[in-house]
Amino acid sequence: MDERAVSINIGGKDYELILTTKATKAIAGRYGGLENLGEKLMKSENFEQALDEVVWLIVTLANQAILIFNLRNKGNEKQLLTEEEVELLTTPTDLATFKDAITQCLFKGTRRNVESEESKNGVDG
Repeated sequence: MDERAVSINIGGKDYELILTTKATKAIAGRYGGLENLGEKLMKSENFEQALDEVVWLIVTLANQAILIFNLRNKGNEKQLLTEEEVELLTTPTDLATFKDAITQCLFKGTRRNVESEESKNGVDG
């Protein structure tokens, strides 16, 4: 599994959620940026819209792993996940647990490894 990925199970099949640059562009196009995503999910107009947003995110993030696989395995491509498949193979309870996976995925995709250097005189600060 890719170190950036978070695994979820939809209808008995495991999918990896990965935040790629392509997914980040799609999220920015839909929400105006990653920073607006959480606010949009929390302030959805109604329950149906909230479900639609979570389903869209799952499909977008899960399809990144499939697109990467397809790029590396020409002639042996996998079908992309669709919103209809997610809606038919999950329950609202599943989607609630997937929100945590989405959060982990976004965290892994935006995590920065920060290393501090010691100052020249050996004193930090």
